Amino acid sequence: MGHHARWGRPEALAEDPERVAIREALAFGKALYDRRTELGLSTEQLAQRAGMSQDAIECIEEGGTPPTIALLRRLAAALNADVRLTAGHDVGSVAFEAHAA
Repeated sequence: MGHHARWGRPEALAEDPERVAIREALAFGKALYDRRTELGLSTEQLAQRAGMSQDAIECIEEGGTPPTIALLRRLAAALNADVRLTAGHDVGSVAFEAHAA
């Protein structure tokens, strides 16, 4: 009967969804910036690889774009990386990691 109790996290439900979305967008931006600079790419070069505008890349890096699965996949392909998501919404909860050799 108590089996389902471990799935419930009432404190998480109380979080303001708007604040969560902001933190996720910031984590996404930092992950993109970290991987792009690791590869030595400019925002313009990454934009070309991803088929996006330089403004769109800059907006993501500034934390202004919520991460969607489609966008994560598109950027992962452009960055020769896999996406790693962990629990939570803060910086470090999203990462682009080089493909395993």
